[in-house]
Order: sequence, then C-alpha cells, then structure tokens
Amino acid sequence: MNDPVLIAGAGPTGLTVAIELARRGVPFRIVDRATSYAVGSRGDGLQPRTLEVFDRLGVLDRILESGQLPPAMRAYQDGTFVGEVGQYERLEPTAEVPYPNPWLVPQDRTEEILRERLLEHGGVVELGTEVVSFAQDGDGVAVTVARDGADEQLRASYLVGADGGRSVVRKGLGVGFLGDTDDSIRVVLADVDIPGLDHAVGHWFGDGSGAQVGVGLTPLAGKGESSFVYATPLTEEIGEPDLAYLQERLDKYSGRADLRLENLTWLSVWRPNVRMAERFHVGRVFLAGDAAHVHPPTGGQGLNTGVQDGFNLGWKLAAVLAGAPAALVETYEGERLPNAARVLGISAALLKKYTDGDADAHERGEETRQLDVSYRGRPLSRDAVDVGSLRAGDRAPDGVIAEGRLFDLFRGGEWTLLTHAPLPTTVGVPTYVTDVYEAPIVLVRPDGYVGLVTDEPADVEDYLSGVTPR
Repeated sequence: MNDPVLIAGAGPTGLTVAIELARRGVPFRIVDRATSYAVGSRGDGLQPRTLEVFDRLGVLDRILESGQLPPAMRAYQDGTFVGEVGQYERLEPTAEVPYPNPWLVPQDRTEEILRERLLEHGGVVELGTEVVSFAQDGDGVAVTVARDGADEQLRASYLVGADGGRSVVRKGLGVGFLGDTDDSIRVVLADVDIPGLDHAVGHWFGDGSGAQVGVGLTPLAGKGESSFVYATPLTEEIGEPDLAYLQERLDKYSGRADLRLENLTWLSVWRPNVRMAERFHVGRVFLAGDAAHVHPPTGGQGLNTGVQDGFNLGWKLAAVLAGAPAALVETYEGERLPNAARVLGISAALLKKYTDGDADAHERGEETRQLDVSYRGRPLSRDAVDVGSLRAGDRAPDGVIAEGRLFDLFRGGEWTLLTHAPLPTTVGVPTYVTDVYEAPIVLVRPDGYVGLVTDEPADVEDYLSGVTPR
C-alpha cells in the first residue's frame, strides 16, 4: 500500500477526515483538483453541532476569533426603514450545550483554519492533483491520479470521495445522484466591500413585492469593516453578472446614491440543487460531503452535514486500520445517510418557504442546529437498560465532573466511559466515576455520541470487543 487512505477533495469534509486520521497517526494523502485554494464566503454558517466538532478537532478558538453571531437584519421598502428582525433566537449557553448559537465564518477562512490544524499534525494538501480513475478489490483500491500532466499509479486501503457535487469518485462508483436542479430560480451571491454602510447589522432593500425581490447584504466576518455578502435574485437574461450589475441592482432597490460597491472578490450564480447519493459507500470506497449530498443554502446545512460525515468516517477508518473489525467502518452509511436525508429535507422545506414568499422564510428553528442528529437504533447504538432520557446513539451532552468539562475529556478522540461507581475490572479506555448522566454506565464514542447505556460492566467489554483494535 502507498498509503492506507486516499482522500479526494480538500474542502471542510475532506479536511475533517484528514485531521481525524492525522491525529491518530494514520498515514494518508489528501488531494484536490484545484490549483489554488478557494476564496469566498460560500457556506459561512456554522451550526452548534459543528462548533462542538471543531472543539474536538482543536480549532474552535480560531473559529470563534474569525466569526460572529448572525446579525439582525434591517429591512427597507422603497428606501424607507420598515423594521428589524433577527434570523435566530439568541440562546444562552448551558452546562449541556456550551455553543447554542450558529456562528458565521467565511468558508475560505474555515478551510484555512482546518488546513493549519492539519499541518500541525504533519499533513498537507496536494493541490492540482485529481483522481481520474480507480478499481477496487478485496484488499484495496488501485487509483490513478493526474498531476502536472502526468499520471501516477497508487494503491490505498480505502478511498474517500469528498470531491464535491460533480464527484469523480461517485461517478466512478456508478452511484446514482437523485434529485433535481431548478434552473428557474437563480440568485447572485458575491463578496464585496461597501464603505460607509453599517457593518453591525444586515440590510434588506426591497420594493414590497416579496422576499424574492431586492438586495440582501450580510456583514462578512473577518474581512474588514466594509465587507458584505451580497445576494439578489437574478431575474433577467443577462450574461455573467459583474460589479456594474450588482451596483445597478443596489441603486434600484436602496434608493441611495452613497452606497458604492468595491473590491468584488467572489461571485457565484446559485441555482436550487437538491440531490443525494443512493449509497454512501461501495466496498472500500466512501462518499462524503457534497459528493454524497448537495443542499440549497437555506438553513445553512450543507457544509455542516459534510463535516459531520467526515467526523463520523475518520475515526472509524483509523480504528479499522489499527486492527478493529472491518465491519466498523461499514456502519458509516447506516448512520450518515438517514441523517443526511433528514437534514436535506429541512433545507428543501426552507427553500420552498422562500420560493413561496412566506414571511418567515428567513427564520431558523431548533432543527437547523443539528444537535438532535442521532444514531438511535443503529448497530453501534446499544441500550441495555432504559434509564432517563439519554439513549444510545444520542449526542453526549457536555457537563462538569471532578476532572473538568466532559467536552475536554472527549477531545482526545478516544472511547470514554462514565460510571456511577468504580468497575470491578479494567476495560482499557479512560474511565471516570460521575453521576452527571442518569444511566449507571455510559460509553461515549470517539465522535461524542453515546454507544452504550447499561448497568452491567460485562456489557462494556463485550461492546468494545467489536469496535476497538483486537
């Protein structure tokens, strides 16, 4: 084997997989077809569960320093101020949920932070390197990658396709990508500077004909006090939108002559694209992130779902390569595909509200925070006793015990055992005596989900024998 794992795609999903492998000492290569790192705000909304994942990856402080809470939006109709609304109900941190609110960070900065963390573990992204074909057998995957006009042949134990909505890996597997793209709806998104516009809030300029008509401006974190994300529906048949077009739209809907656009650094024409792969893995090849599911931006779910894919897959690949039963990594699809489908449904429902012109189209509820993502009823979730509300498969809440915060203990990425009383035998994983959870014995997975709830110590050894290196 050249390397145990080859990761195609160095966006947030692929980088999350790479960091999980790197911090466990698993050799890998991560390649990306792009010749330079992407710029632009793109998926800038990070949900509370993603913040918890970033806490475990050791990048949360940098993420928080680089972003902001979602701002309130000031709405104007025909140039007249008509009200101010918040997109989210601001929540206070609790012992169980320390990061309850979404956080806005431009995607290029999120990716930069993840690359920095990967480098701290000794890993680097290989740009201008693309998977062009592969073939797998029972022992590994033979892959051809192209770089600088030449092909390289290599072999890996596993291939991870995190290479976007047009995934070469997914197409090579022959996996269907079900869904549709609605070309009747187009929205121009751009990152621009607008000197003199209040950066503490967002701004919506419309003419009263509906939420789909006008210009929205959201402060862009970490790019200067004049940087905004510009959004406007594209209703005309024109060529490629440019700065002049954006200025014309802003002039029309704001009724102001003092707002001048400068420094256009990124522009994209977005179309509703709602698709999901029929499978998330075939043999030794796995799909994650946009290669497995693409979301409309409504609800801010796409990047977050991809990061959770990568977090789920990374520790499982590392465990299997260290000697855990191979069946462990095959639980990835059973856990992630149903949750991706559910979250995709949330995004699609919010998109319909937007296209229908619902007044609450921009409001976000509890379901978008992804704290309720659960693997209940899946093979790795075992409830041997019914005690309290915490069930196997649920996210393990934070809490404080004698040794410190639970999230601090979980950050090492190991199995963690919490018990009400000392166990009669040693089980080989970090163990803490606490009654912070109602169940007498709770085994927490490396990704912070509950694997086992029981009152019998023997259940712990039996469970771990199927998920840890032998």
